[in-house]
Amino acid sequence: MKTLDFLCRAAWKGLAGLLALTSFVFAQEKTGTAGVPLVKLNNGVEMPRFGLGSFLQPSEDICEQSCLTALEAGYRHFDLAHAYNSERALGRAVKKSGIPREEIWITSKLWPTEYGEGVTIKAIDSMLDRLQTGYIDLLYVHQPVGDFVGAWKDMEKAVRAGKVRTLGISNFDANDEVFQTIMDSSTIKPAVLQMECHPYAQRLEMREKAKAYGIQVECWFPLGGAASQGALFKDPVIKRIAEAHGKSPAQVILRWHIQEGFSVIPGASNPDYIKENIRIFDFELSPDEMRQIRALNKEQRFFNASLEDVEKMVWSLKL
Repeated sequence: MKTLDFLCRAAWKGLAGLLALTSFVFAQEKTGTAGVPLVKLNNGVEMPRFGLGSFLQPSEDICEQSCLTALEAGYRHFDLAHAYNSERALGRAVKKSGIPREEIWITSKLWPTEYGEGVTIKAIDSMLDRLQTGYIDLLYVHQPVGDFVGAWKDMEKAVRAGKVRTLGISNFDANDEVFQTIMDSSTIKPAVLQMECHPYAQRLEMREKAKAYGIQVECWFPLGGAASQGALFKDPVIKRIAEAHGKSPAQVILRWHIQEGFSVIPGASNPDYIKENIRIFDFELSPDEMRQIRALNKEQRFFNASLEDVEKMVWSLKL
């Protein structure tokens, strides 16, 4: 009995030590405004892992107000694109906020009609004008169609000129060929890969490819997007975990993304949702809750257009 008692005490002591170490690791994670964790990218630059997406903002004026609401709530990372018509809105919001430019992470994306050596460098200058800024923190090639290799060469020139800090690839999970082409043809390697990712589509295979190059995964449609019709919010596992924490299903899903190590950019124009989404740094999901959410994976995407469909859409959109 004495031996058993000793072993039990030793086991509890070891568990307490492990929990203390885990808490220490979380406490030591470098964070920015509002407790948002920072990730050091493969180029050594630190990026906030949580931000506001601007896809499908109802109008430029509403987008500007959304950005102002987000800035007041503690957001310091904004995901834009020329195709979203959101760059001017953020530029105005940043000026009105009075927050120093260097405290804000600005991401934007080039559309395929702006790809090509000599073409892309001019497009970057126009982007800087729309944003009213001297540099962009992260610049993506938005879609893997057209002359993205030529665009990348100009993007590398923009990095060397101090106009862009970090380069990334958006939607290059389309197939192995486009991903490998950009990796083989680039001198400055992508630091971030943006793709659809959420509990129903956890993109395990693509995450491993990104990991091999030290590429940070950033998730769009983290809450499923409009096409999901709220499927993730209705999931009984997510609802049960949300009730246990006194949080909304959206907050639990976003917290799961953060604890998985992703960067996440939920889009919203409703001020209440913008404020709610960032209130995820005052609780943690347990290892068991993380496992329960991981078990929901069925690689079910909500945006299922083929690369051919995307290509048709790209060339029909006039910016």
